[in-house]
Amino acid sequence: PGIYVCAKCGHELFSSRAKYEHSSPWPAFTETLCGDSVAKREERPGALKVTCGKCGNGLGHEFLNDGPKQGQSRF
Repeated sequence: PGIYVCAKCGHELFSSRAKYEHSSPWPAFTETLCGDSVAKREERPGALKVTCGKCGNGLGHEFLNDGPKQGQSRF
């Protein structure tokens, strides 16, 4: 339980309340902690490249419409 932060700068990214089990070996979240927690840019249709909103450290992807509920995204 708690807050997940950027490994590089400590910026708050995700709450454990938004974490859920997924088939990926990586932690999966349905939403960011705040609007400025991350920055996003389209990498390909259905996937956004996600970086830390403070320092730009790479965090992976946001997969659109691939969350636990229909219409929800997965980070």
